[in-house]
Formats: sequence, structure tokens, C-alpha cells
Amino acid sequence: MDLKYTGRLAGLMVTGALILSACSGSTATTAPAAATAAPVASAVASAVASAAPVASAVASAAAGGGTIGVAFPNSDTFLSRVQDGMKAEAAVKGVTVNITDAKDDTAAQLSQVENFVSQKVDAIIVVPVDTSAAQPMADAAKAAGIPIVFVNRDPSIKGIPYVGSDSLYAGTVEMEQLAKDAGAKGDVVILEGQVSNEAAVSRTKGCNDVVAKNPNMKVVATQAGDWDRAKAQGITENWIQAGTLKAGMVVCANNDEMALGAINALKAAKLLDTVFVGGVDATSEALAAMQAGDLEVTVFQDAKGQGKGGVDAAVDLIAGKTVPDYVDIPYQLVTPDNISKFLGAN
Repeated sequence: MDLKYTGRLAGLMVTGALILSACSGSTATTAPAAATAAPVASAVASAVASAAPVASAVASAAAGGGTIGVAFPNSDTFLSRVQDGMKAEAAVKGVTVNITDAKDDTAAQLSQVENFVSQKVDAIIVVPVDTSAAQPMADAAKAAGIPIVFVNRDPSIKGIPYVGSDSLYAGTVEMEQLAKDAGAKGDVVILEGQVSNEAAVSRTKGCNDVVAKNPNMKVVATQAGDWDRAKAQGITENWIQAGTLKAGMVVCANNDEMALGAINALKAAKLLDTVFVGGVDATSEALAAMQAGDLEVTVFQDAKGQGKGGVDAAVDLIAGKTVPDYVDIPYQLVTPDNISKFLGAN
């Protein structure tokens, strides 16, 4: 309810009651008028009280200030850069960000979000451990009237903003470049992220879709390395020992951390010079590997841009502004030909 309108209404009704009382000249009629005015004044006070927190939050966002609870799944190389972007933009906007790390535990992340709700933060940002398990977090925030934004990993919940990038595009352009580098021939192995994450599913689909369009290429193995360098290195070592991964093949990794793990295994087996490796994120270590000739392709995912965009969306929601369900932070293909443009970006 508009507080200015409510105040005017109450004033008119109380004034009317007083006028009736004056016209009557009778004590008996003055008491009912006062009794009538009392509930009105009480209702106005109640309306003002209930609207006050909303008005306070909006004023806080407009003037700077307020607290945003941020729930991260982990703090790997890429997500640490997302955190950096959030911290920098929070300083610009004059808000505080409280960042937690769920250590890739879905239940722990839900508990962290519930704690933010109990603390009555002004908004919540989540990079989900598991995008398929994000709904309870959204429900908890909504029930408390707290705006929530998802960043980097898209649970696709209608009416809730996602700030990030199109992972299908990333997997597609990565594999297109790998196919080009390999002469559109050779078997392919895919190192997949956590299969509960939309990003892993979409990037893997992009890779598979491109391979399907090349008759001289075939995916011979796909395994989840869970975004982790050490796990990916172990998987690659097993593929090499089993004869699954051989010279002339392609490794399409869902992220740079796993690509770097594959590179370590291929180097040890003295196969790296004959195998094409790609990743996603364009982390500083991945770009160094590209400069060394170890990595053929990566796809720049703007970590700081996603962090900044997440804070901007949360601040806008606190202020009562409309934020679209999808805020795109575009991917960009990175090869040795244009690497200089991205050095230091992540």
C-alpha cells in the first residue's frame, strides 16, 4: 500500500470523526466517533509497520548499504575469480557480501542459504553445487521475501534471474575448433564436469553435437572428472593404459582444470604432441599452457563479469527493479591466434 495515500486516508477519516463530534454537542455521540477512529488509526499504524522493512530495504539499496549472502559450491581457480568480481562490484555499490563455501556438498549449501534467510540478509546469490537441487533454496528465499539470484550454473527456475553464460555454445565452439585442428578426423574422449550441473550437461552436448556432424570422428569414451584436475588426470591415465586414448585423438574437456589434468597425463605418457586438448574458462594457467603449445583451444568465460553481474542483479532486486530471467555474460573462443586479448582477464 502507498504510505502517503494511507496517511492521507487516515487523516481524512480522523478529521471526519472530529467534525461529527463537534456538530453533535453530545458526550454520548462523541465516544462512538472516537471508537470508530481508533481502529482506523491502528490499521494505519499496522500498514506503516508492515511496509517499513520493504521501504528500508529499498532505501538501503538506493543509497548504498545492505548485505548479500553468497553461497558458492567451492573456491576453485575459476570460481575464485567470480568471487573477486563480486567483491569488487560490492565495494562499488556500497554493499557487503558474505561468502560461504559448501565444499561441493548440496546439503551444506542449502543449510548456508537457510542461515542467510535466518540472518535476514537483503538478497542471496547462489552458485549451485547441484542445479537440479536448487529449488529448495529458491523456495526458502521466496518464503522469506528475500530476492535470490543464481550465477554461473543455471537451474532454470522461472521468475528467478540467472547471470551467466550459454554452456551449450561453449561446448560447441570448443569442439568445432578441436575438429578443425584435428583435420575433422579421429576419435574423441570427453572429460565431463559434475553431471548434476547444467553446465556439464550442456557443454558435453555441444561436443557430441559437433562430433556427430563429422563422419570421420567418433566419441569413444565420456567420464565425469567433476571439474577437478587430479580426477581428470587419473581418468586420462586410465584411458591411456587401457588403449582408449591414443595418438591422433581429441580430448574435449568441460573446463580448463580437467584439460590441465589431461595434459599432465599425456605429457607423462609422451603423447601430448599427438593429441589435441581443449577446455573452457580461459584461466591464467590454461592460457599459459596454450602459450607453451600444450592446449589447443579454450573458451573465455568472464569470471569477474559474472560476479559483477550477480551483484548488480541482486542490488536491482533489492531496489524493487525488474531483472530478466537470463542475464547473458557472453563466451568467447580463445586460440593461439587471439590469446593476447585474454591474458590476465581471468
